[in-house]
Amino acid sequence: MISIRRTSAENPDFCSLIELLDKDLWNRYPETQQNFTAFNVVKLDAKVIVAYDDDRAVGCGCFREIGNKTIVEIKRMYVKEEVRGKGIAKSILIELEKWAIEEGRNSAILETGINQPEAISLYKKLGYEQIEKYEPYVNSNDSICMGKELSEKFS
Repeated sequence: MISIRRTSAENPDFCSLIELLDKDLWNRYPETQQNFTAFNVVKLDAKVIVAYDDDRAVGCGCFREIGNKTIVEIKRMYVKEEVRGKGIAKSILIELEKWAIEEGRNSAILETGINQPEAISLYKKLGYEQIEKYEPYVNSNDSICMGKELSEKFS
């Protein structure tokens, strides 16, 4: 059974999943991933979600405040390959959105890459639309930036 837990950036399961995410991104973007390593560091004030299949960590995501503190940036979304297609990423993203609303935020933005069609599809299904690229992704040909106004209604 899948459970979704709110936690912190210090959670060892989150840290292990981030290592897997980074390996995946290096495989997908071997020529450019080094340009984004510094922007993928999760600070301790991030709001972190870890998904568990029984007691095994299988997915994660987080958000951080940006701008005028009404906007969050969704970061570090990842689900282990062997459990993809079960709605885990959707559950993680919906929980992140709920948490952001509880924190008084009203919109979310994110960056994903052109070599991540499964992520793009998920974000579109959950109401995210492509937006103008924001820093530090403005000049990245591999990046797609998306955004969404948050509401209490969840898919």
